[in-house]
Amino acid sequence: MNWQRKMNKALVRFTGFQIERVGKAAPPQPVPEIRPPADPATDRLLDSPVFLLSPVRSGSTLLRAILNAHSALHAPHELHVRRLRVQFDTSLAAKAMAALGHNQADLEHLLWDRVLHRELVRSGKRFIVDKTPANAFAYQRIAACWPDARFVFLLRHPASIAASWHEASPDRRTPEEAALDALRYMKAVQRARSALPGLTVRYEELSADPEKVTREICDFLGLEWEAGMLAYGKQSVLEKGLGDWRDKIRSGAVQPARELPSADQVPDALKPMCRTWGYLT
Repeated sequence: MNWQRKMNKALVRFTGFQIERVGKAAPPQPVPEIRPPADPATDRLLDSPVFLLSPVRSGSTLLRAILNAHSALHAPHELHVRRLRVQFDTSLAAKAMAALGHNQADLEHLLWDRVLHRELVRSGKRFIVDKTPANAFAYQRIAACWPDARFVFLLRHPASIAASWHEASPDRRTPEEAALDALRYMKAVQRARSALPGLTVRYEELSADPEKVTREICDFLGLEWEAGMLAYGKQSVLEKGLGDWRDKIRSGAVQPARELPSADQVPDALKPMCRTWGYLT
Protein backbone atom coordinates (compact mmCIF):
# COMPACT_ATOMS: atom_id res chain seq x y z
CA MET A 1 0.00 0.00 0.00
CA ASN A 2 3.03 2.27 0.47
CA TRP A 3 3.51 2.64 -3.31
CA GLN A 4 -0.12 3.77 -3.65
CA ARG A 5 0.38 6.53 -1.10
CA LYS A 6 3.54 7.64 -2.87
CA MET A 7 1.73 7.71 -6.21
CA ASN A 8 -1.12 9.74 -4.76
CA LYS A 9 1.32 12.25 -3.27
CA ALA A 10 3.00 12.63 -6.66
CA LEU A 11 -0.35 13.09 -8.38
CA VAL A 12 -1.40 15.76 -5.90
CA ARG A 13 1.94 17.54 -6.27
CA PHE A 14 1.89 17.67 -10.07
CA THR A 15 -1.82 17.66 -10.96
CA GLY A 16 -3.78 18.62 -7.85
CA PHE A 17 -5.78 15.37 -8.08
CA GLN A 18 -5.63 12.10 -6.19
CA ILE A 19 -7.04 8.59 -6.62
CA GLU A 20 -9.68 7.34 -4.20
CA ARG A 21 -11.32 3.95 -3.98
CA VAL A 22 -14.79 3.91 -5.58
CA GLY A 23 -17.59 3.68 -3.05
CA LYS A 24 -15.60 5.17 -0.20
CA ALA A 25 -18.11 7.40 1.55
CA ALA A 26 -17.06 10.65 3.17
CA PRO A 27 -17.77 10.77 6.90
CA PRO A 28 -20.93 12.75 7.75
CA GLN A 29 -20.26 16.32 8.82
CA PRO A 30 -21.84 17.34 12.13
CA VAL A 31 -24.24 20.26 11.98
CA PRO A 32 -22.62 23.12 13.91
CA GLU A 33 -24.56 24.75 16.73
CA ILE A 34 -25.91 28.17 15.78
CA ARG A 35 -25.38 30.48 18.73
CA PRO A 36 -24.92 34.16 19.61
CA PRO A 37 -21.40 35.57 19.96
CA ALA A 38 -19.74 34.48 23.18
CA ASP A 39 -18.29 37.97 23.69
CA PRO A 40 -20.15 40.53 21.55
CA ALA A 41 -17.75 43.33 22.46
CA THR A 42 -14.82 41.54 20.83
CA ASP A 43 -16.55 39.09 18.47
CA ARG A 44 -18.52 41.73 16.53
CA LEU A 45 -17.32 44.87 14.79
CA LEU A 46 -20.72 45.97 13.48
CA ASP A 47 -23.00 48.10 15.62
CA SER A 48 -26.75 47.55 15.20
CA PRO A 49 -26.83 46.45 11.54
CA VAL A 50 -30.12 46.87 9.69
CA PHE A 51 -31.67 44.04 7.68
CA LEU A 52 -34.42 44.79 5.20
CA LEU A 53 -36.41 41.55 4.89
CA SER A 54 -38.77 41.37 1.94
CA PRO A 55 -39.88 39.06 -0.86
CA VAL A 56 -38.41 39.42 -4.32
CA ARG A 57 -39.88 42.22 -6.48
CA SER A 58 -41.32 44.05 -3.50
CA GLY A 59 -39.56 47.39 -3.89
CA SER A 60 -36.52 46.58 -1.77
CA THR A 61 -34.05 48.05 -4.28
CA LEU A 62 -35.99 51.31 -4.27
CA LEU A 63 -36.06 51.40 -0.48
CA ARG A 64 -32.38 50.62 -0.12
CA ALA A 65 -31.52 53.41 -2.58
CA ILE A 66 -33.63 55.78 -0.49
CA LEU A 67 -31.97 54.64 2.74
CA ASN A 68 -28.51 54.86 1.19
CA ALA A 69 -29.17 58.55 0.51
CA HIS A 70 -29.23 59.12 4.28
CA SER A 71 -25.95 60.44 5.66
CA ALA A 72 -25.81 57.72 8.36
CA LEU A 73 -26.90 54.68 6.35
CA HIS A 74 -24.91 52.63 3.86
CA ALA A 75 -27.13 50.30 1.84
CA PRO A 76 -25.01 48.54 -0.80
CA HIS A 77 -26.16 46.04 -3.41
CA GLU A 78 -27.32 42.56 -2.33
CA LEU A 79 -24.41 41.03 -0.43
CA HIS A 80 -25.45 37.38 0.13
CA VAL A 81 -23.08 37.03 3.07
CA ARG A 82 -25.04 34.07 4.43
CA ARG A 83 -23.68 32.08 1.47
CA LEU A 84 -20.09 32.62 2.61
CA ARG A 85 -18.84 29.43 4.21
CA VAL A 86 -15.89 28.33 6.35
CA GLN A 87 -14.57 24.77 6.30
CA PHE A 88 -12.01 22.75 8.23
CA ASP A 89 -9.57 21.02 5.89
CA THR A 90 -8.24 18.84 8.68
CA SER A 91 -9.46 17.51 11.98
CA LEU A 92 -6.55 19.32 13.64
CA ALA A 93 -7.89 22.65 12.38
CA ALA A 94 -11.31 21.86 13.85
CA LYS A 95 -9.69 20.80 17.13
CA ALA A 96 -7.58 23.96 17.29
CA MET A 97 -10.59 26.20 16.72
CA ALA A 98 -12.65 24.26 19.26
CA ALA A 99 -9.90 24.93 21.81
CA LEU A 100 -10.45 28.64 21.15
CA GLY A 101 -14.20 28.19 21.61
CA HIS A 102 -15.16 28.40 17.91
CA ASN A 103 -17.22 25.99 15.86
CA GLN A 104 -17.78 26.29 12.11
CA ALA A 105 -20.84 28.53 12.48
CA ASP A 106 -18.99 30.86 14.87
CA LEU A 107 -16.21 31.33 12.34
CA GLU A 108 -18.72 31.99 9.56
CA HIS A 109 -20.36 34.64 11.72
CA LEU A 110 -16.97 36.27 12.28
CA LEU A 111 -16.42 36.28 8.51
CA TRP A 112 -19.86 37.75 7.77
CA ASP A 113 -19.38 40.48 10.35
CA ARG A 114 -15.93 41.33 9.02
CA VAL A 115 -17.12 41.58 5.41
CA LEU A 116 -20.01 43.88 6.30
CA HIS A 117 -17.88 45.95 8.65
CA ARG A 118 -15.23 46.51 5.98
CA GLU A 119 -17.90 47.68 3.55
CA LEU A 120 -19.34 50.04 6.17
CA VAL A 121 -15.96 51.52 7.12
CA ARG A 122 -15.16 52.20 3.48
CA SER A 123 -18.45 54.09 3.14
CA GLY A 124 -17.68 56.41 6.05
CA LYS A 125 -21.18 55.98 7.46
CA ARG A 126 -22.53 54.72 10.80
CA PHE A 127 -24.85 51.80 10.02
CA ILE A 128 -25.05 49.21 7.27
CA VAL A 129 -28.28 48.05 5.63
CA ASP A 130 -28.44 44.64 3.93
CA LYS A 131 -31.50 43.98 1.81
CA THR A 132 -30.73 40.58 0.24
CA PRO A 133 -34.19 38.92 -0.19
CA ALA A 134 -32.84 35.43 0.54
CA ASN A 135 -31.90 36.61 4.04
CA ALA A 136 -35.52 35.92 4.97
CA PHE A 137 -34.76 32.20 4.75
CA ALA A 138 -31.97 32.60 7.33
CA TYR A 139 -33.57 35.10 9.71
CA GLN A 140 -32.90 32.92 12.77
CA ARG A 141 -29.22 32.68 12.02
CA ILE A 142 -28.92 36.38 11.24
CA ALA A 143 -30.62 37.24 14.53
CA ALA A 144 -28.23 34.88 16.35
CA CYS A 145 -25.19 36.32 14.61
CA TRP A 146 -26.11 39.93 15.44
CA PRO A 147 -28.24 40.10 18.62
CA ASP A 148 -28.47 43.89 18.23
CA ALA A 149 -29.68 43.78 14.60
CA ARG A 150 -32.70 45.90 13.59
CA PHE A 151 -35.26 44.50 11.13
CA VAL A 152 -37.45 46.34 8.64
CA PHE A 153 -40.07 44.21 6.88
CA LEU A 154 -41.20 45.42 3.47
CA LEU A 155 -44.50 44.04 2.15
CA ARG A 156 -46.27 44.40 -1.19
CA HIS A 157 -49.50 43.00 -2.60
CA PRO A 158 -48.68 39.33 -3.26
CA ALA A 159 -50.30 39.35 -6.71
CA SER A 160 -48.22 42.39 -7.70
CA ILE A 161 -45.08 40.63 -6.49
CA ALA A 162 -45.91 37.55 -8.55
CA ALA A 163 -46.70 39.58 -11.67
CA SER A 164 -43.45 41.53 -11.38
CA TRP A 165 -41.47 38.31 -10.77
CA HIS A 166 -42.88 36.83 -13.97
CA GLU A 167 -42.22 40.02 -15.96
CA ALA A 168 -38.61 40.06 -14.77
CA SER A 169 -37.88 36.78 -16.62
CA PRO A 170 -40.91 35.68 -18.67
CA ASP A 171 -38.82 33.10 -20.52
CA ARG A 172 -37.74 31.44 -17.27
CA ARG A 173 -41.04 31.10 -15.40
CA THR A 174 -44.74 31.10 -16.26
CA PRO A 175 -47.13 33.33 -14.28
CA GLU A 176 -48.16 30.29 -12.25
CA GLU A 177 -44.56 29.31 -11.54
CA ALA A 178 -43.71 32.89 -10.63
CA ALA A 179 -46.56 33.01 -8.12
CA LEU A 180 -45.46 29.79 -6.40
CA ASP A 181 -41.80 30.74 -6.39
CA ALA A 182 -42.48 34.22 -5.00
CA LEU A 183 -44.76 32.69 -2.38
CA ARG A 184 -41.74 30.91 -0.88
CA TYR A 185 -40.20 34.30 -0.12
CA MET A 186 -43.47 35.68 1.22
CA LYS A 187 -43.83 32.77 3.64
CA ALA A 188 -40.25 33.21 4.81
CA VAL A 189 -40.79 36.92 5.43
CA GLN A 190 -44.00 36.17 7.32
CA ARG A 191 -42.19 33.65 9.52
CA ALA A 192 -39.56 36.28 10.29
CA ARG A 193 -42.22 38.91 11.04
CA SER A 194 -43.87 36.52 13.47
CA ALA A 195 -40.62 35.74 15.28
CA LEU A 196 -38.65 39.00 15.32
CA PRO A 197 -39.33 42.54 16.54
CA GLY A 198 -39.16 45.15 13.84
CA LEU A 199 -40.96 47.71 11.70
CA THR A 200 -43.34 46.72 8.88
CA VAL A 201 -43.78 49.06 5.92
CA ARG A 202 -45.63 48.62 2.63
CA TYR A 203 -44.41 49.33 -0.87
CA GLU A 204 -47.75 50.87 -1.86
CA GLU A 205 -47.55 53.35 1.02
CA LEU A 206 -43.89 54.10 0.26
CA SER A 207 -44.82 54.96 -3.33
CA ALA A 208 -47.85 57.02 -2.34
CA ASP A 209 -46.32 58.94 0.59
CA PRO A 210 -42.55 58.40 0.71
CA GLU A 211 -41.96 61.13 3.26
CA LYS A 212 -44.35 59.57 5.79
CA VAL A 213 -42.86 56.09 5.41
CA THR A 214 -39.24 57.22 5.48
CA ARG A 215 -39.92 59.30 8.59
CA GLU A 216 -41.31 56.17 10.25
CA ILE A 217 -38.17 54.24 9.32
CA CYS A 218 -35.88 56.98 10.59
CA ASP A 219 -37.82 57.12 13.88
CA PHE A 220 -37.48 53.36 14.21
CA LEU A 221 -33.71 53.56 13.60
CA GLY A 222 -33.27 56.54 15.91
CA LEU A 223 -32.13 58.87 13.12
CA GLU A 224 -33.11 62.34 12.02
CA TRP A 225 -35.10 62.34 8.78
CA GLU A 226 -33.34 63.87 5.76
CA ALA A 227 -35.21 65.35 2.81
CA GLY A 228 -32.51 64.17 0.42
CA MET A 229 -33.72 60.60 0.88
CA LEU A 230 -36.67 61.31 -1.42
CA ALA A 231 -34.49 62.37 -4.34
CA TYR A 232 -31.91 59.65 -3.93
CA GLY A 233 -30.24 60.30 -7.28
CA LYS A 234 -28.22 57.97 -9.45
CA GLN A 235 -26.06 56.08 -7.01
CA SER A 236 -23.12 53.78 -7.55
CA VAL A 237 -24.79 51.20 -5.27
CA LEU A 238 -27.21 50.36 -8.08
CA GLU A 239 -25.24 47.45 -9.53
CA LYS A 240 -26.71 45.61 -12.50
CA GLY A 241 -27.38 41.96 -11.68
CA LEU A 242 -27.51 42.55 -7.91
CA GLY A 243 -31.06 43.82 -7.53
CA ASP A 244 -33.67 45.60 -9.60
CA TRP A 245 -32.28 47.63 -12.51
CA ARG A 246 -35.39 49.05 -14.12
CA ASP A 247 -35.71 52.62 -15.36
CA LYS A 248 -38.08 53.42 -12.49
CA ILE A 249 -35.28 52.69 -10.02
CA ARG A 250 -32.65 54.45 -12.09
CA SER A 251 -34.77 57.59 -12.35
CA GLY A 252 -33.47 58.72 -8.95
CA ALA A 253 -36.91 59.56 -7.53
CA VAL A 254 -39.85 57.62 -6.14
CA GLN A 255 -42.35 56.63 -8.84
CA PRO A 256 -46.03 55.66 -8.40
CA ALA A 257 -46.79 51.99 -7.83
CA ARG A 258 -48.81 49.96 -10.31
CA GLU A 259 -52.55 49.75 -9.77
CA LEU A 260 -53.51 47.10 -7.24
CA PRO A 261 -55.08 43.94 -8.70
CA SER A 262 -58.74 43.24 -8.08
CA ALA A 263 -59.78 40.26 -5.98
CA ASP A 264 -60.59 38.15 -9.05
CA GLN A 265 -57.09 38.78 -10.44
CA VAL A 266 -55.40 37.20 -7.43
CA PRO A 267 -54.23 33.59 -7.99
CA ASP A 268 -55.82 31.16 -5.56
CA ALA A 269 -52.40 30.15 -4.22
CA LEU A 270 -51.77 33.73 -3.09
CA LYS A 271 -55.13 34.48 -1.47
CA PRO A 272 -54.22 33.19 2.02
CA MET A 273 -51.13 35.42 2.09
CA CYS A 274 -53.17 38.36 0.79
CA ARG A 275 -55.50 37.90 3.75
CA THR A 276 -52.63 37.55 6.21
CA TRP A 277 -51.09 40.80 4.98
CA GLY A 278 -54.42 42.63 4.86
CA TYR A 279 -54.81 42.96 1.11
CA LEU A 280 -57.95 40.79 1.03
CA THR A 281 -60.71 40.47 3.59
